[in-house]
Parts: sequence; C-alpha cells; structure tokens
Amino acid sequence: MQLLKKFSPFYNLTLFYISVSLILRVVLLFHPITQSTFVFTDTIKIFLYGIISDFFVFTVISGLLWIYLIFISNSKYYKPTGYIIFGLFVALFLYVAFGNTILNEYGGALPKIGMIFIGLKTLLFGLLLFLPKYRSKIRFWLFSFVMFLFVVLILQNAISEYFFWNEFGVKYNFIAVNYLVYTNEVIGNIMQSYPVIPLFTGLFIIAGIVTYFITKRSKNYIESIPSFTDKIKISGIYLTLLGLSLSAIPFMADKENSQNIFANELQSNGVYKFYLAFIHSELDYFKFYKTIPNNEAYAQLKEQLTTISGENTLRQIKSTAAENHKNVVLITIESYSADFMKMYGNDKNITPFLDSLATKSLLFTNLYAVGNRTVRGLEAVTLCFPPTAGESVVKRQDNKNKFSTGSIFKQKGYNVKFLYGGDAFFDNMEDFFSGNGYDIVDKKAFTTEEITFDNVWGVCDEDMANKAIKVMNSEAKTGKPFFNHWMTVSNHRPFTYPNNKIDIPGDAKSRDGGVKYTDYALNKFFKMAQKQPWYKNTIFVILADHCASSAGKTELPVDKYRIPAMIYSPGGFVEAKKYTNLMSQIDIMPTVFGLLNFNYQSKFYGQDVLKSDYKPRALIATYQDLGLIKDNVLTVISPKQLVKQFQLTLKPDPKVAADFQIYYEQVPLTKERTDLVNQTIGYYQTASDILKKKKYQKQ
Repeated sequence: MQLLKKFSPFYNLTLFYISVSLILRVVLLFHPITQSTFVFTDTIKIFLYGIISDFFVFTVISGLLWIYLIFISNSKYYKPTGYIIFGLFVALFLYVAFGNTILNEYGGALPKIGMIFIGLKTLLFGLLLFLPKYRSKIRFWLFSFVMFLFVVLILQNAISEYFFWNEFGVKYNFIAVNYLVYTNEVIGNIMQSYPVIPLFTGLFIIAGIVTYFITKRSKNYIESIPSFTDKIKISGIYLTLLGLSLSAIPFMADKENSQNIFANELQSNGVYKFYLAFIHSELDYFKFYKTIPNNEAYAQLKEQLTTISGENTLRQIKSTAAENHKNVVLITIESYSADFMKMYGNDKNITPFLDSLATKSLLFTNLYAVGNRTVRGLEAVTLCFPPTAGESVVKRQDNKNKFSTGSIFKQKGYNVKFLYGGDAFFDNMEDFFSGNGYDIVDKKAFTTEEITFDNVWGVCDEDMANKAIKVMNSEAKTGKPFFNHWMTVSNHRPFTYPNNKIDIPGDAKSRDGGVKYTDYALNKFFKMAQKQPWYKNTIFVILADHCASSAGKTELPVDKYRIPAMIYSPGGFVEAKKYTNLMSQIDIMPTVFGLLNFNYQSKFYGQDVLKSDYKPRALIATYQDLGLIKDNVLTVISPKQLVKQFQLTLKPDPKVAADFQIYYEQVPLTKERTDLVNQTIGYYQTASDILKKKKYQKQ
C-alpha cells in the first residue's frame, strides 16, 4: 500500500488526462462539423477503446515524469558529491555558452535554448545544494511546477485538438506535422484568428486550480522520498507498463476500423495520431498499398494515355495549327470551394466579379482538386501529376528539375515567374519553384511603400495585384511572352484584409469576407490589366488550389474537392462556353497548351480535355487515401493494401442547374468494380514508380 502511494503523481495525472480526453470526445461528437450518426457499437468503441488508448498513450508520455521523479533524492547533495555535480553543471554551462558545441552546428535558436536550459538546471541545483534549510520548500515548488506543466500541456493539447477538428474535421494528421515546421506563420495565424489572451488566461487559471488539487494529492512522494529499493520497484512497474503500452497502442489503433470515418477519428488518440503522421511523412507506395505487376500498371495507364509506350509517360503532343505564344497568367485562389459561387447555389453574392467573368470564359463545371492542401494544388497545376502518397513533391527533397508547366513555357521562350504575397519559404514553395526554373516575386520583393496591409500570411491580395501589374508591365517590355503564376493569400484564416473595401469589415475575421475580398482584389487586378497593352494578348487561367474544408463522412468526401475553374481570353481567342465533363486539376495546363497549339514532348499525367481521346476521370486524395472518380464510382486505395469503393448517387438541389450539382451520396459498393480498382492502382503505382526512378525530370 505504501508503495502504491508513491504512484500518486502518475495516477492523478493519468486520471486527469483521461477525463479531459473524455470531455473532448463528447464535445467533438456533438460538434457541427461531425456530420454523421453513430450506431451503438461505434459509440461504445469511441469511448471504451478511446479510454483504453488514452491510458496507454499517457503511460508512454509519463516517461518524462518517471525520469524527473526517479532522480529526486537528498543524497546527491551530500559532500563531496553535491559539489562535484554542481561543478560539472557550471563547466557544462560555460562550455555551451562560450564553446563551439554541436548545438552551434545546428544554429538558429538551439544554442540559446540549450544555454537557458542548462543555466536553469545549474541555478536550481545550486539553490538546493547551498540552501538546505529551504530545500523542502524549493523542491515542493519545483514539483508543483512540473505538475502544472503537465496539466497545461494536457489542456493545451485538448484545445489544439478541438481547433484542429474545427478546421479539418479530424484528429491530428500530416497537416499538423507540417505546421510544426512553419511556427512563425502558424503561431501568427493563431494569434490573429482566435481570442488568444482570454483563451490562455482561462487555460492558466484552470490549470492552476487543477494543479493545486493534484499536487495536494501527490505531494506525499516528495514529503517521503522513496528509498533506492522503492525506486527500483517503481521503475520495474513503470517499465513493465511502458512495454505493455508500446505493444497495446498500435493494437488499439487497429480497432479503428468502422465504416464511419468520424467514429474512427473520435476513437483515436490525438497524440498517437500525431506520432503516426510524423513518422509516415513519406509513404512508400510499394510497401503500404495494393499493387499489381508494374507492366500491368502501365498497361492500365495506357488505356487513358493511349500514345505512351513502355514504363513511362513520354509522348509527343502535336497540333495541326500554328503555335500561338500568348501571355498566360495562372491565378490559383486560396481555399476556394465551388459552392462559394452563385452558379453552384450560393446566394450570398460573395463572388460577384468571378460570377460575371465565368459567363465570358471557358468554364469547367465538373472539375476536382487533387488534394486539400495548397502544396497539392500547386503540384497539380505545375507538374500535372497525380497526388502520390505522403508528402507533396513540392515539400520533398527531390523536387527540382522536374518536368513542369514552367519548363514547357521556357522551351517556348517565355519569362516564367511565381508570384506570392507571403514568404515563399513557407511550405517549401521557394525551393520548389526556384528549383524548377521559376523566378520568384514574394513579400521580400515589396518595398515598404508597396504594402498597404499585411497579416501573418503576407500582403493583401490588392497589394499583390498592384505588384503583379508592375511585374507584367516590366516583362512585356522585354518583347518576350510571359507566364506568371499568382497564388493568392487573403482567403485564409484569420480572414483579415483592409477595411472599407467590401461590405464585410476587414476585422470581422469572416470566411465570407475573405472570399469576397479576394474577388474584389481580382476585379481590381483585371481593371488595371485592361489598361495595359499586353492585356488582349493574354490568357487568364483562374482556379482554386483546394476547397475551404475537407471534412466529411468518408475518407474522401467528393463535394469537398469540387472547385471552380475557368479560362478567360479578353481578345476572344478562347470561346466562352461550358465544359461539363468530369476532369482533374492536373488537366488544366495541358488544356491551356492545347488551346495555344503547342507542340511538345509531354510527360504529364494531365491531358487536354478538349481532345477527342480524353476519357473523363478525376483524381482526389489526402496524404494517404488515394482516389479515382470514374463512371460515378469513387475508388479509394489506402495503406495496409485496403480498397474501398463507393457508388456516387447525385443528391440534386432544385435551385441549382444540372451542370453545377456537386453533392453525392457515397454508398459502399456491394460488388467490387475490379476494373476501376486496377485503373486506380495504375495511376498511383506508376506515379510512385516514376518518381522513385527519377523518370519525371525535365528533358
């Protein structure tokens, strides 16, 4: 019984962690984004398996607590041991402060962090060593601080999981891992999007109250420090539980096997999901996914790309008409769902300019984004390549000298630029675009006078529009055609923009406001462009990078991938009409090349959809679920060689025209469409093979 009392810090914190996780699950279960109903067995699994998973996960996390507690003793302060240890601490601090350590090799803030950490350890050890009368009090406050730190982290994690769910409708995933790399933008986004001061004030007040009770129930550990023998026993019990937890956690994760994706997410432990996303940032297709022999995979692909031969996508694109080297401006709009536009049923009038422009454009009414991240959209329109498992090519080390949209334009004598209102370092865009021959114009290229408004993501879209006009005017003077790819930023949380521009205040932090302001900025850009001599000799390609939300009842909810896209030519070069066939984001630029009658050798998976040999299909994916839409069936292949298929049955909205319907019921197929499974594998297996063997380099 006495030994069990020594476990009070562990079981009090564990009980608190499980309680917070339980409350979080209830909150997320009734969150508006959780668009699902749950059968009884799902509900039982969510809470029963969820609690068990929480216990095992926290057992692993509490390893840090075990290390802290196991080293609490009085004997280490006895002479001469205490003085020797203190001397070593001082020497280590001086070495880190003035020497050339491994921390200096990594650079950044790491040397300073290391110096602060070792300095605090040295100071605290010195206080405990030289002030024996106050040792108990100092130890109590240090113990209380450690308890407080655990409580704050538990509460902070719960708050973070809530806001992540609020944004994406899932527990932590690959996106959360990515965000850790870009702490400046992400922390800035949080600071500008949420009431941080009241939130953290409440957090610290609650944490303080909880810490008081936990410390009160756990202080017996430091009031009667366990003997060396007791610490051996405590360590034995903890290490046994740790070993059990390391085996049990993945076992419990395998129990997340409901047909209801929300049930699986609610059942899961967010911390473990984050760990899985971290270690699986790149997924080896051939290890995790269902495969077929490589020659069969390429044979499947050849049914779509009929002129390829062998295990590659190389083919000759020939036109019967003369090439036309018009300027091309590609505008990818941040987080722009199809249902923001009037034609798709939106009645808020938040896209008046693009609604109008769409009637004068070649409008693609049935186009799907390949993914739910900006880097996926940029990959799709730049490489015209399927969204392979794991990280986007944009974020990978092997992301340079690829066969790209830019490389084709460069072959044709164009100036090629990427324009972005933020810091292109974010999401590795600078490395990717510069490594593929693009000149970059980002926030660093702006003078102070050119910036009228900015937030954590960069300058407002109006400022970028003004800059774009200057850049294009300069390019036009060279006598060479130009291709400029502009990525907007304003339609992104925190949705702040200049006031008095539209009828929604810029500080309202409204999604509708972000959409409408971007529409306003694009209208301003076109008004300025109309006055320029290069305007009528330019094709404008406008589409979204991805939808505003990706949460849904299934792994790949198709309505969350539908985006607007149009090609506008003020000189009448491109006929204004609707193209209603199913297509993918990767098809946009090959279609533009077709309109320009370009002759070139292509490696693109994307196709000119206006050609007679195009067979309608669309590719959509997350970082691990890879899908193909064809014949009103969605086929999804996932890690562990899993395959799912859904019949897509239209849920018509009587207020929306037939060409703009976007909502489908996704009902699991009772009989597998093996042909579509093989076609899906053909796309993603060959794409992974081509990247792995470096066969997608520019010629």
